[in-house]
Amino acid sequence: MITVTAAQICAAAQGVLFGDEHTAVTAVSTDSRTIARGAWFVPLTGERFDGHDYIDMALEKGAAGCFCARLPRKVRDDRTYILVEDTRRALRDLSAWYRDQFDIPIVQITGSMGKTTLKELLAGILSQRYCTLRTPGNLNGDIGAPLTLLSLMPEHQTAVIETGMDEFGQIRALGQAIRPDAAIITIIDDVHLSHFGSREDILRAKAEIFENLRPGGLAILNGDDELLNTLHPDCETVRCGSLPDCAVRITELEDLGLEGVRCTIVTRKERYPLTIPAPGVHMATLAALAAAAAERLGLTKEEIVSGVASYVPADNRLRIERLPGGRIMINDSYNANPRSVRADVKILSRHKGGKKIAMLGDMTELGSAEAPGHRSVGELVGQLGIDVLLAVGPRSGEHMVPAARAAGCPDVRWYPDREAAKEDLLALFAPGDAVLLKASHFFGRFDLMADYLREYPF
Repeated sequence: MITVTAAQICAAAQGVLFGDEHTAVTAVSTDSRTIARGAWFVPLTGERFDGHDYIDMALEKGAAGCFCARLPRKVRDDRTYILVEDTRRALRDLSAWYRDQFDIPIVQITGSMGKTTLKELLAGILSQRYCTLRTPGNLNGDIGAPLTLLSLMPEHQTAVIETGMDEFGQIRALGQAIRPDAAIITIIDDVHLSHFGSREDILRAKAEIFENLRPGGLAILNGDDELLNTLHPDCETVRCGSLPDCAVRITELEDLGLEGVRCTIVTRKERYPLTIPAPGVHMATLAALAAAAAERLGLTKEEIVSGVASYVPADNRLRIERLPGGRIMINDSYNANPRSVRADVKILSRHKGGKKIAMLGDMTELGSAEAPGHRSVGELVGQLGIDVLLAVGPRSGEHMVPAARAAGCPDVRWYPDREAAKEDLLALFAPGDAVLLKASHFFGRFDLMADYLREYPF
């Protein structure tokens, strides 16, 4: 963050300042435990916590000052406070003002899945030419996205900001801060149906991304998505996919199994022969979306091809990891929904050599899609010849397990939690075998199983 003053922060957040308006601020943080000297502390509130309780800790550690929805009982003379109605909104308003200090193109991404993968893919391409800021990890909510904007520095020439949501208005509010030059929706699917009534509601919430495009901005859509094809933003729009009417076409698609995907992306300007070093044919769609955005931002054919070829998945996002004895771990443990799990099962089925083991856990926040979603995964496990299913969690036990058995999977086992499956997995996972790890993050924490297998002395 470039150095700003308390007066500038106060004006951006429309607050009331107590203390020195000339106070210099060099960073913004919501974590009193790790706050740096000279940073501005933003105390957040939730159902089970109140960051105002940690204001004194943050100031003792050297924070320059803080937002607060109520002033502490003891106000320090050597620190600065800005009283606001809502600290979360003040953070967003500050990030919106700060974004205006940078005249650089920004791409905003949303969608039911593929957001983080597309963010990493596109940022890698743009980095072939530009110093590019990207959302760290998956910090894509109403805290992570503003903090990402507040990390812009003078050396940055472009940025890729990932935005997620679990309620109406969230994408709109983030877009008001980001004000993108290009906005991308990856796909609409049965994710967060527990928060929304239908896919159509999810579409409406995601479509808020186009409301804050800067003048001359570009909407980029997955042209193979039926629901997205009902969307007609009031701006220049490019659809990417395999259908004939897509302006950016996927052709010559070749599935290389665990090694990745080859395809050609054809735009009105150029043909891009791409080798994507990540498995799954869905990667071709993400590459098409990325190529459309990169082309708009002025990258050359060589830069786009090279950027795609250098793609590295984010942590726990469809990583093919080679373990001792020729064992393969397909680590896509960060999160899960029916479509992404089915895609991963297809990737596992391409393994040639030893056993194909699927360790799959519960998928959460599916609402009315919970039972059919788990059943569809179990059916595919049986149909594609997966040798062993290790199903974890009550939803999987109720719906996925019987479906997999009925579809012919020869070895189906159920466990209440991740730890209960560990011993069987180690006994089964022989040299030459492949295991897929996939579950909803906050249910299963299968990333911890990935860590365990990575460090195990096979």
